[in-house]
Amino acid sequence: MSRLLVLFLFVSANFFGQITMRPADPLVKDPFFNSNKQSPQGEKVRLIHSDFFQKTPDRYNGNPFFKGNVQFEQQGSVLFADEVIFYEKENFVKAIGSVKLQNADGSVITAGEMEYDGNTQKGIAKKNVVLTDPRQTIKTETLYYDRLANVAYFNTGGTISDATNVMYTRSATYDLATRMIDFTGNVKINNPDYTVEGSNIKQNQNTNTADFFGPTTITNKKNPSNLIYTERGSYNMNSKEVYLKKNSRINYNGKILTGDDMYFNQITGFGTAKGNVTLRDPAENRYMKGGYGEIYEKKDSAMMTERPYAVKILEKDSMYFSAQRLLAYQKVDDKDPLKKKSFLRAFRKARMYKSNIQVRADSLSFNETDGIMHLFGAPIAWSGEKQVTGDKIEAYFDTENEFIDSLKVVGNAFAISKADSLNLKDEFNQVKGKLMTVYYKDNKVNLAKVIGNAQAITYADDQNEKTKEVERIGVALSTCGTIEAEFEDNTVQIISCNVGANSDIYPMSKISREKRFFPDFNWNTKDRLKRWEDIFLDSPGYEETVYESADTLYNEAQKAIDEAKAKEEAKKPKRVRK
Repeated sequence: MSRLLVLFLFVSANFFGQITMRPADPLVKDPFFNSNKQSPQGEKVRLIHSDFFQKTPDRYNGNPFFKGNVQFEQQGSVLFADEVIFYEKENFVKAIGSVKLQNADGSVITAGEMEYDGNTQKGIAKKNVVLTDPRQTIKTETLYYDRLANVAYFNTGGTISDATNVMYTRSATYDLATRMIDFTGNVKINNPDYTVEGSNIKQNQNTNTADFFGPTTITNKKNPSNLIYTERGSYNMNSKEVYLKKNSRINYNGKILTGDDMYFNQITGFGTAKGNVTLRDPAENRYMKGGYGEIYEKKDSAMMTERPYAVKILEKDSMYFSAQRLLAYQKVDDKDPLKKKSFLRAFRKARMYKSNIQVRADSLSFNETDGIMHLFGAPIAWSGEKQVTGDKIEAYFDTENEFIDSLKVVGNAFAISKADSLNLKDEFNQVKGKLMTVYYKDNKVNLAKVIGNAQAITYADDQNEKTKEVERIGVALSTCGTIEAEFEDNTVQIISCNVGANSDIYPMSKISREKRFFPDFNWNTKDRLKRWEDIFLDSPGYEETVYESADTLYNEAQKAIDEAKAKEEAKKPKRVRK
């Protein structure tokens, strides 16, 4: 009987199974013991003690059996049992009742029964099997061991526990040489801080790392909504770092991060994602996409680069953002510590598209909770046939009703609207000054209030009494300390002009083109975003609209004046030099 002790050297083994064992007469071996006939012959074990010994032809095919405080020893390991049967010809041992194997390395295996084949060097421990060593405790119903392959396994359920973890699994295989455990079938690792559940997990006890093959979930016990899911990845149980490779997601603080290749540190809360990255925030009805992303769980912030964009999903009209880098984060409300406010920032070549307003600037900051957007760096905003520019623009949105409320323009404020969107004449209403507030009504520009060096160029229309058609009658040039201009359809009406007010109205025949435009007039049709996909472009590069000159009456009047002057000059007598 060869190396009985080695049969249970799976001291470090973590696996078990259940097989009903009923010693038969004659001997019937479990199919597990079948092996290659070239297996070397095992050594015999040595009897130390038994209270009773007998060998009779009518029991166990004449093989000897021992009862009462039976002890066998083999290479420093001792087997204790109530009864042991030794099948001499087969070199096979059965131990029954209160079985205990004390191994030379200090590990102990207890079971109801044990079997060992000295020829194949395979063994089975059955019935309430418990293996203990300084590092762990293993419990199962049936444990199989192959000494030549140096592998132990079970397939009917078991647990492995150490100082911090308890592992449950349907079946497992343990390679004693590499100390690698292959868990399969409803695997669960229970830790004070987290639980790991999956269908196939391989654990390396040397490095204390786990590789995941198949659907696996790591759940934070303190906050079960914070979890990690993957179908292929690895986990370092010492550093709490997880590497995710297939169909993975990280759920944290109510958000969901996905990507092709991901990393997350449970201690620091820092994570990265590469390839097809998406960060969803259901609470904000917003998601971000890009080629690379980072999350900071403890700061509740995230960053996205590589053609990033964000979509704020609204019931009636969504908002689309893009830039070279996007940042989303939350801050505690100064007025209510129990609440948080959400922010979205866009750096370098910031763009935003909404059906009733489109903006571009060097950078953008959006307070999603309060609905306040700040635009910096040559900002420009379009609404309908109207354009607003300035040094800085603040846009205010009604977050409850999902519409834009107003724009506040600080420094070099300039609002332009096409006087008649139905034609291509170069006629534009213009209002400018130091500070401007543009108010919206029904998502359309309704009123502009300008403070400081306010100026306006507006077109005046009137109805022809004979034809009943609306005709352009002139242009008003206004200079005031403050101006209030009302926008109605394609017309702009100055309803208030105060503090040093000066206003002149010129018929179309008496105002030149140069006077109909401010020197810094900057109507921009090339860069305007016409569809949401334009947010990805530095500039959509649309063909500049070519407008027709509206100087026909002025040119005709100037021509008539010139002709009249010429006639007058012709009537004057010519001087003859003598």
